Amino acid sequence: IMADTVRDIRAVSSELTIVATGACGGSIAGLVNLTPGFDDPNLYYSFHMYEPHSFTHQRPDGTGAFASGLPWPADSSTPEKVTKTLKAQMEAAGLSPVEQTMNMVAAREAIARYFEHNWGSSQLEASFRQAVDWAEAHGIPSRRLFMGEFGVILMSADGRMGAFDADRLRYLKAVRQQAERFAIPWSVWEFSNPYGMTVIRPEGPAVPDQEMLRALGLP
Repeated sequence: IMADTVRDIRAVSSELTIVATGACGGSIAGLVNLTPGFDDPNLYYSFHMYEPHSFTHQRPDGTGAFASGLPWPADSSTPEKVTKTLKAQMEAAGLSPVEQTMNMVAAREAIARYFEHNWGSSQLEASFRQAVDWAEAHGIPSRRLFMGEFGVILMSADGRMGAFDADRLRYLKAVRQQAERFAIPWSVWEFSNPYGMTVIRPEGPAVPDQEMLRALGLP
């Protein structure tokens, strides 16, 4: 389908920039399963970077549940500290002891899995290296890769979901630096949305968050 689409586009325009992507939600895993057969300098290959999903998308399953506060990088905190903070947030939100216990059963499992993988800069580099190695194998310069999305859900006001600002900003900076290290152009998700993965703060005026701009290396 992709080959037919590219040929159809080029039959109409030889100059239009084309951005192609793989399956699996546009992830690197989907990208590296593509077999590009085009000698086209104006064709870019996009991927999304949300690894590890357990950090970037800290959202609970079910009404009233909590899933938040995982650190970046993983070795900047401990499972015990994360558990203690999460419990304090539940208490502040007025959850009963029974509700807290039910939440913590699932939360402890997710926290343990996250720390077991010990995510940090080396794992990010390995993920980017997969994309770069794929591009090199197919004669595609890294500047024709395109990281079309990356971001982190920020902590909600009630503490039910998201990452703390310091961790979110460290992650965004680390991902941006990896992309720039390999000369990969990028675009962040997104200026504004109701889920907290934004360049502007959900509260206050609709202007870019200065700390986030610094993490992104923007003036």
